[in-house]
Amino acid sequence: MTVLDAIRGRLVVSCQADPGEPLDDPAHMVALARSALHGGAAGIRAQGLRDLRALRAALPDTPLIGLVKDGAEGVYITPTLAHAEAVAATGVQIVALDGTRRPRPDGLTLAETVAGLRRRHPRVLVMADVADAADGHAAVAAGVDLVGTTLSGYTGGAVPHDPDLELIGTLVATLPVPVVAEGRINTPDEAAAALHHGAHAVVVGTAITRPAVVTARFAAALVTSREMS
Repeated sequence: MTVLDAIRGRLVVSCQADPGEPLDDPAHMVALARSALHGGAAGIRAQGLRDLRALRAALPDTPLIGLVKDGAEGVYITPTLAHAEAVAATGVQIVALDGTRRPRPDGLTLAETVAGLRRRHPRVLVMADVADAADGHAAVAAGVDLVGTTLSGYTGGAVPHDPDLELIGTLVATLPVPVVAEGRINTPDEAAAALHHGAHAVVVGTAITRPAVVTARFAAALVTSREMS
C-alpha cells in the first residue's frame, strides 16, 4: 500500500506547536501523534526537523507529511530547496511546501524546487500548499504529486471563518492529482463535507492538537456571555 492509499478518505492530524508554547517539545508531539492514531487518524502532518526526526523514529510506519516554517509571513512553509531537502532527509514520505505563485526566498521557481528535491530524494512525494485554483494548476504544472488547500484565505485580507469547500471541489474537478483538504476545518461535520466535495484526505490541526487555542475560544465565549447578561 502506498502512502496515498493509506490516507485515502481518512483523517490526517496536524501536530504542531508554536515556539514557546507548553507543547513545544518533540516528546509532546509524539504523544499527540500517538493519541491521534489511537483515535483513528491515518497519518500525521508536522513541522520542524527536531519533531519530524522524533516522529519518524517513534512511528516508523505512519504516513508522515513534513514541513519546516521559516518566518511567519510571505512564503514561509518549506520556502526553499534547502529546507525541502532537509525535511526529506528526516524520512518523511511527503514534503509539504508553499505552492503559491509568490516569489520564493531562494529565487528558484516551484518547478526548479521540485526538480531539485527529486534529484536528491527521488522517492519522496511533494505536496503543494496552495491558496487558490490558479496556484493548484501552476503547482501541478511544476510537477507536484498532491495539492492541499492549506493556504486558502492566508495570503492577504481577512481570514475567513469556514473551510474553503468551494476551492476543494474546484481543484478536485480540474486537477489530475489528489487534493487534500486543510484549513479551518473545526468540526467533524466540516471534515465530512470536505470529503463529500472530493478531497482525497482531510487534515485537521488546531481543533484537535492546539488546546490553548481551543481553550481561548471557550473562554472568549464565556466572556461575551457575561457581558451580554
